[in-house]
This record gives sequence, structure tokens and C-alpha cells, in this order.
Amino acid sequence: MTKRIGLLVGREWSFPPRFIEEVNGRDEGVTAEYVSIGAVAMDEPVPYDVIIDRISHEVPFYRSYLKQAVLQGKAVVNNPFMWTADDKFFGAALVTRLGVASPKTVALPNKSYVPGIVPSESLRNLQYPLDWEGLAREVGMPCILKDAHGGGWKEVHVCRSLEELIHHYDHSGLLTMVVQEFIEWQQFVRCMCLGQEEILVMKYDPGQRRYLVDPGWLGGELEARVVDDARTIVRALGYDMNSIEFAVRDGIPYAIDFMNPAPDMDVNSLIEPYFAWVVTHMADMAIRLAKHPPAQAKDLRWDTLFTASRT
Repeated sequence: MTKRIGLLVGREWSFPPRFIEEVNGRDEGVTAEYVSIGAVAMDEPVPYDVIIDRISHEVPFYRSYLKQAVLQGKAVVNNPFMWTADDKFFGAALVTRLGVASPKTVALPNKSYVPGIVPSESLRNLQYPLDWEGLAREVGMPCILKDAHGGGWKEVHVCRSLEELIHHYDHSGLLTMVVQEFIEWQQFVRCMCLGQEEILVMKYDPGQRRYLVDPGWLGGELEARVVDDARTIVRALGYDMNSIEFAVRDGIPYAIDFMNPAPDMDVNSLIEPYFAWVVTHMADMAIRLAKHPPAQAKDLRWDTLFTASRT
């Protein structure tokens, strides 16, 4: 029986057709297509063996559908339960415990809340005012203020003074923000991580936001450490598709951003040969998952609840 891979996408125009063409061009007994869904009943069978999710972080309905797919034993990239629970503060604490270098990170209470929250009554557990000077001493200056759940460089601010930090925080609205130590880097690395095993190490210029093709630029020993740290992170998070940024200071790679479960795969962003690598390895991974699906529900330790439905 032919296995089916479903691709869930937004406005992407270059990666999706190339990926589908790559999968369908192989004689593997696996086909790829765009996912098509309308209103979904809770017991409606999911027709795909694997779903590659590139957009559910912006379309909540898709996330609900993907959770149902996991419950039915389908492989979803990335696992929607972990993606829903992840945030940059948790990630920083996690990778530090795993022995990966990470900037000092502090989570901040929200600046604003939904209308039903009455600060004098609803926020009695929060300390106020914040100790901004103590915070500045903890992370140092300059520092980075960013959305704990964001990506794509949205709501990221380099703050070079306490006044600047408070200003950006005061304009953060309903977002939960984190403050991070700013790593004055000598080298900047972005890794594409697929299948929790394949790691593509790329030179990246964050100022111009562009990739540079420069093989061997890190040196063998440092590149090996970056690859090892990247694998450690994606295996701990369970992400089969992710990008990770490292800022290298004094020979130490600091993992500064690793919650990118829908990494940018546009040909104009990645450039060749990186784009071709991503298309090929994404197809490899998706076909492998279709033929040998992971037990994602079991990973969640809910498997005993589903025993009867497997028969």
C-alpha cells in the first residue's frame, strides 16, 4: 500500500513544490501532496502517514488537527504537543542542564493582560515593581529582549541601556518576554537540523540576515562541537525539523536561539547549495518516517489510554 505524506504550508512558494517533486520522483512507494482539510470530526481518520507542519503556529485550527493525527498514530513533524509547550525560557533552562552553553536568561511577567484581568485582584502573586537594576546586573548590558514564544526575529530588541530595556518592555503588550545576555560573538552559526541526526552547519550574517557559503570556516574541532550540541538540543526537544543559532565567543558556541520548529526554507533565504540539501534530506526523513513511523503518542506516555483503539 502506498504511504502518503501531507504537507501543511502557508505562503511558501519554493520549498513545497520542490519537496513534493523530490518525494514523488523516487520509487519508494511513498507519495507527497498538500494536506486538504475542512471541518474535522473527532473520530475522522487522518489519511496521511506523515504530516510536515510548516504553519500551525500561525493557524491554531491546524494545531488541533495535528494533535488528533498524533493520537491516531500518525507521524507529525514537528510533534504538536511539544511545539505547543515549548518556549525560549524553558529551552534556555533545559539546554543548560544538558551541558550546552547558553546565555543567561530571565523571564519577565507580561506588561499587559486581557481585559478580564484586574491587576489589583488577579495578579496578587506577582512581585511589583520589578527589580530592573538587579535584572541588569544579572544578564549584563547590552542585552536582548525577545518574545518567549516568537520566531523569525519578530519582537527582538538589542537593548544597550536600562532605559532602552524598560522602553521596549513597556511596548511588549500581551507578549511574555525574556531577557538574555548579549553574546559579543566572533563567529555566528546557523544549523539546519533534520530527523534529530542530520545537521547542516552554515555561516550566517545576522546583520544582513543572509547565509554565506564558506566550507570549513569554523575549523574541525569547533564544528564538531556545534554539531554535537545541536543534536543534543533537538533530541531533547524531540524536533525533527528545527534551526539553531550559535554565537561563538572565545571559542565557545552559545546556543542563542533553538526554538524554530518551522525554519525558513525559502530558496532565496537559504541559497544554493543549502536549499538543495534541505529538499533532499527532508525527503529522506519524511519517507523514512512514512515507512517506520515513530511512537509519538507513546512518547507522551498516553499510550496506555489508546490500547483499545489500536485493534
